[in-house]
Amino acid sequence: MSRKFVCTPDYPVADTPSGKIRGYLLDDIFVFHGIKYANAKRFQMPTKIEPWEGIKDALGYGWTCPTMRDERCGPEVMTPHRYWPKDEACQYLNVWTATLDPSAKKPVMLWIHGGGFADCSAIELACTDGTAMARWGDVVMVSLNHRLNILGFLDVSAYGEKYANSGNAGLADLVIALEWIRDNIEAFGGDPDNVTIFGQSGGGGKVCSLLQCPAADGLFHKAIVHSGIHVRRARPDAETSKILVGRMLEYLGIAPEEIEKFEEVPYKSLVEAYNAVTPAMREEGYAVDGWAPLANGYYQGYARLDGFYEHAKTVPTMVGSCFAEFSRHPDLYKKYDLSEEEIMAYLTERYKEDAGKLAELFKAAYPEKSLMDLLVLDAHVRYGSLDHIEKRSAFTQAPVYSYMFAQEFPFDNGKPAWHCAELPFIFHNTALIPVCQQEGVEKLEEEMAGAWSAFAHTGNPNHEGMAYWPAYTPETRETMVFCDESAPRADFDRELIALAKKHSLGFTI
Repeated sequence: MSRKFVCTPDYPVADTPSGKIRGYLLDDIFVFHGIKYANAKRFQMPTKIEPWEGIKDALGYGWTCPTMRDERCGPEVMTPHRYWPKDEACQYLNVWTATLDPSAKKPVMLWIHGGGFADCSAIELACTDGTAMARWGDVVMVSLNHRLNILGFLDVSAYGEKYANSGNAGLADLVIALEWIRDNIEAFGGDPDNVTIFGQSGGGGKVCSLLQCPAADGLFHKAIVHSGIHVRRARPDAETSKILVGRMLEYLGIAPEEIEKFEEVPYKSLVEAYNAVTPAMREEGYAVDGWAPLANGYYQGYARLDGFYEHAKTVPTMVGSCFAEFSRHPDLYKKYDLSEEEIMAYLTERYKEDAGKLAELFKAAYPEKSLMDLLVLDAHVRYGSLDHIEKRSAFTQAPVYSYMFAQEFPFDNGKPAWHCAELPFIFHNTALIPVCQQEGVEKLEEEMAGAWSAFAHTGNPNHEGMAYWPAYTPETRETMVFCDESAPRADFDRELIALAKKHSLGFTI
């Protein structure tokens, strides 16, 4: 089958207020890869791109942010990955759109990648390519890279005024990207007054952070959090950060009064210094692990524990997670060959005196599943998500919708949905993912991609191709469970999750 590709010296070109940008047309979608949306000096706030003359190319993905650990191989049948060259000047975004008509006013969906606040990039997961969603969901899709880990969230504020918000540099990149969307997205057919931010895992955490960031007020209008609410996101406090940076400077041979030299140290040397000084600090009792925004006025703190920022209460929001997330059990593949008595032996080993009650609650919540799946039920991300949803639903200015992705996949004799498993369905990209090739996948994909795009259009995820999804309220506690037979379930797993949480290992992402 032949496909259409067009890229001439002057077409397709988006005429933005900053200057002209050339992409390419593939079939019916205009694609722009690697648009620079900001500049930034290390540990400092980002600045806008200056206008230019002529036409700039956006034909290749921009730099991704350097990370503190090397990439790792994994089971690519589940979540295929892609990697790209890295550089600190990583403020680049990508756009997919069906039109360059400034009057089109299509909803805009900004995808924020996961990897905690430390790793990954806009293109790392192959299933988050925006082409299909731009076409099928009738939206303008945007994704971006921004500063992470040491570059994005190390608090250097004790060493100079220009570093006052260094603990939120990565978050500030997201804000200035939203400003870029406000100022330029009409040239790509988008509506700057109808922007939805959505992200998974750490990307969900970044969505939560933007909801708590006054500088982002009015720059987006709806929010979706995928598997992004856990325990409080750990980060060193101000005093610990001062000591940490001081020891890093000492390791690098930089005097505090020569702090500007810290801006020029090669990234690998920064990582080496951090890894060299943190073991002793841990032994001394300092909490030095974890990257997250810094509550300092710019960011208002972690909503479910510190309270919801007023503007966050007015933004329609969707929050959900996957059935198993990070949970695994080596014998799960046996689940359809075991008797209930044999399964209960596994459950008793795992859950001790609570095994019987948990089995009863699990059967009521998930009657269609093998009881063995209780061994991998996520009780950590779902616990945090439920707590957030319950507290957010107390405010009636805008709705909050709860979902659970509970699909089983044809892998290892029936694998429950893991961390990232929902993304091919959201992006209408199941055709790209080997493990998604199963009977009925098209129906579930259209339910989910349809719900996400409907929410971007209207703030309500309901559409004709799925069962009615009510907003979550303290009275009804409805959660849409997406699976072979998607349907809402009322207050179906709170008691189950609360009891299972006692036995959860717990983690932060």
